[in-house]
Amino acid sequence: MNMLISPEAAAWFKRELSLQNGAYVRLFPRYSSGGGLHPGFSLGIATEPPGRPAVLAEQGSVIFYMEEQDLWYMEGYSLSIVYSEAEDDIEYKYEAVPAAGSMKE
Repeated sequence: MNMLISPEAAAWFKRELSLQNGAYVRLFPRYSSGGGLHPGFSLGIATEPPGRPAVLAEQGSVIFYMEEQDLWYMEGYSLSIVYSEAEDDIEYKYEAVPAAGSMKE
C-alpha cells in the first residue's frame, strides 16, 4: 500500500488542525454512515504519535501514517489525499493495486 499526500492537502491539514512542523497525523478506519472503501466505514484522522506504524508518508513537514492494525481498510488499494480548492477540503482517492503476481499483457 502506498500513501501520497499532495503539498496542498498537507497545507490544509496544517491550517485546519493547527499543526506544527514535525506533527503526526494518524489515518484510521472508523464507523461511519458515509462511504469509503467499505460500507459503514470511512477514514478518520487523529493528531497523535505512532505506536506501530506500517505506512508513513511525509509532506509539508508533517508525518502521515497508518498503524499495522488498520491496514485491513486499505488492502488492495493505494491512497492519495488531495486538496479540492472548490470545496476547500481534502479528498481521499483510492486506486486499486494489482495483486502480487498478476501481470498486464
